[in-house]
Amino acid sequence: MEQRCTFWLPRKNRFCANSRLKDSLFCGNHNSRFEGQWIPCPLDPSHSVLKQNMEGHVKRCPMLKQVQSLSLQPFYRKGINAGHEDEETLRFRDSISPKPFKVPLDNVSSEMKRDIVHNMSVLEFSNLVGKIESVYESFSKDIQDSYRIPEACSRWIKCAVEERKLPFQEKHVMQQASILGNLEIFGVLKSSLGRKPFECEEEEDGVPAVIEFGAGRGYLTQMLADCYGIKRVFLVERKSYKLKADRSLRQNEDLMLERLRIDIEDLDLNAVESLEGVPFLAIGKHLCGAATDLALRCCFPEQNDQYEAKKNFGGLAIATCCHHLCQWKHYTNKKYFLDLGITKDQFHAITWFTSWAVDANHGSELSDNADCASNLLSIDGENGDQHASGVGKILTDMKPSERAALGFKCKRIIDMGRLLWLSKRGLNTLLVRYVPSTISPENYLLIAKPHTRM
Repeated sequence: MEQRCTFWLPRKNRFCANSRLKDSLFCGNHNSRFEGQWIPCPLDPSHSVLKQNMEGHVKRCPMLKQVQSLSLQPFYRKGINAGHEDEETLRFRDSISPKPFKVPLDNVSSEMKRDIVHNMSVLEFSNLVGKIESVYESFSKDIQDSYRIPEACSRWIKCAVEERKLPFQEKHVMQQASILGNLEIFGVLKSSLGRKPFECEEEEDGVPAVIEFGAGRGYLTQMLADCYGIKRVFLVERKSYKLKADRSLRQNEDLMLERLRIDIEDLDLNAVESLEGVPFLAIGKHLCGAATDLALRCCFPEQNDQYEAKKNFGGLAIATCCHHLCQWKHYTNKKYFLDLGITKDQFHAITWFTSWAVDANHGSELSDNADCASNLLSIDGENGDQHASGVGKILTDMKPSERAALGFKCKRIIDMGRLLWLSKRGLNTLLVRYVPSTISPENYLLIAKPHTRM
């Protein structure tokens, strides 16, 4: 014990178990880092490196060989779906943001977002909250509950339970079934077992494909393939997983399964040879933060400064989550926020607010009726010039329910921007609550299909 790191881990209620560094009380992870600037490794942001050592580190980082291997794949194109920092910003810079234009950052950390909020004046903060309330009120009544468990999935679930072959928790099963049920009622999937999900008159063999973005272990695709007779499956995931559904899927001799080990940001669908000319359905369950925006761009690649759908695009269903990880550079519909008079910094403030929505107690349905702006309206106009201390006190005094409601509304505004972005690409779109918040607080689903599909 005397040779172990003395850094206390409050969540685990114990000291770090790693060995100390020589002449230090801490391990390498917890040794003092006050000297020098530590920055995330460009190959693997999960660890940091001293800035002055970066050039040598990237040549011997354990992730180097893996990154090189992934980059040699024919469908790898660095940053093809990343978006651009100044995509819409430059056009609106002078009219909206009088402050000097800052050097663009690919990744704005949570601490930086927090600083943006705390550096606002009380008046700026109050105006932003009021705008959030107004924008959310303009579309909130159009969002409906749509909890759907289709017959095909019900039969699958019953058999899986009876045979004790259900490899994941019931809450995940209900989410997956409802995603497929919403696709069915929206007209993308056919209701009968074994029927083809959607048909394309231009395709000779009529065999559709499914692309699951952020597939993880692939259980959403497994249910879809088993219940709806999918013939081609593409699982997009940058990590490798054990205990995945691949083994079960590969036992189906009529199914072609292909895992694309790649970040969605770097995936060029046009270069996936086995997908060429095949109509596809894009799905994703809990695509964290910017991953949703990357997936949307992947389905609608940028060509000549315009985003156009692939001709064989058949539909889309993405359950969004982790909006606090969204980034301005990656976000699809910057114009939506800029037209509302919301700047890039305010967008990052809104993403920071979203973390409050899932901090709430979800033992019962989360209410979005709390008026977060009501407590701000009584602020004396003389306080408008106050800065961090004033905003900090407001945040401290806000009730947990008010904070949760504000975060909830911010999440929906971000999703609505994505929905409008899809609508402008000639699609029928819908945003629904696909499961109760008691099953998952991340319970909203983006659905889209071409206008021609009925």
